[in-house]
Amino acid sequence: MKPDLGDLHAFVAVARAKGFRDGARASGISASGLSEAVRRLEAQLGVRLLHRTTRSVVPTEAGERLLDRLRPALSEVEAALDVVNRFRDKPAGTLRLNVPVTVSRLVLPRLVPPFLAAYPDIRLDVIAEDSFVDVLAAGCDAGIRYEERLEQDMIALPIGPREQRFATAAAPAYLDRHGRPAHPRDLLGHACLRGRFSSGAMTTWEFERAGEVVRIDPTGPLIVSVGTATDLAVDAAVAGAGIIQLFEDWLRPHFASGALEPVLEPWWQRFSGPFLYYPGRRLVPAPLRAFIDFIKAPESAGVSAGVAPLRGREQPGGPPKPESKNPRR
Repeated sequence: MKPDLGDLHAFVAVARAKGFRDGARASGISASGLSEAVRRLEAQLGVRLLHRTTRSVVPTEAGERLLDRLRPALSEVEAALDVVNRFRDKPAGTLRLNVPVTVSRLVLPRLVPPFLAAYPDIRLDVIAEDSFVDVLAAGCDAGIRYEERLEQDMIALPIGPREQRFATAAAPAYLDRHGRPAHPRDLLGHACLRGRFSSGAMTTWEFERAGEVVRIDPTGPLIVSVGTATDLAVDAAVAGAGIIQLFEDWLRPHFASGALEPVLEPWWQRFSGPFLYYPGRRLVPAPLRAFIDFIKAPESAGVSAGVAPLRGREQPGGPPKPESKNPRR
């Protein structure tokens, strides 16, 4: 009996994600369904393909050999099916995007609802995380990252606002008690609410004015995970616990309400907005092509139209670049 194509897909999904739960998230199949499919495949082949422990799932030597041969073959199958998809009146299928938490909060909410309305047969699967991942190995079609986090040999398309700023702020009551900083180095004497990347690296606060760049590592009563726990730091700042540095767009509602007061605004650092990036191959999956065309359309507010190949600083799947010292990811 020949192995089922679906079981082969299940094995690849688990092996790429190095786990049944992450494989389920990437493939849209339940973890129990993936587990049963892999067990069925191993029984048919008569060889163990995955080493399973409570903490990890890694391919055996036989599994690695099979994975190496299956990846290009299954890619060809997906490409063949996508050719057929192009004959439909509207594209259909699943588009999987890996994005930073900040992008899922500040950029995608303006784009996703109109995109889904325009393409009702496309299912959008958004994975928001702030650790560096190889989007292809994670089973995603494309990713969104800031320029210093892009991978080599990818096509990059501007998405969202093309210029953003880091804002520094505190509750008026805190500033009334402790004073208003006049220079970034004054923050070394204040309670500051910090962020930490998943790697353990702390965010460095950066400021720039008239060509002068100031970087400081302030201290304070609270450290939170960048992205996933940022709202806690914002709530603490609103409550008067200290000074926060974050995306201006994230804090803007609190500026409007008066809950937070801008601090050192002439020193706020500007940086370029994020990019959608995907492999520079000839055949782009129909759902991804639809998304690319959508964000390039003039009516997609705040989106630039140019597409340009980027030469990043590492190959896809290589080791992550050093952590950027600021919280844009």
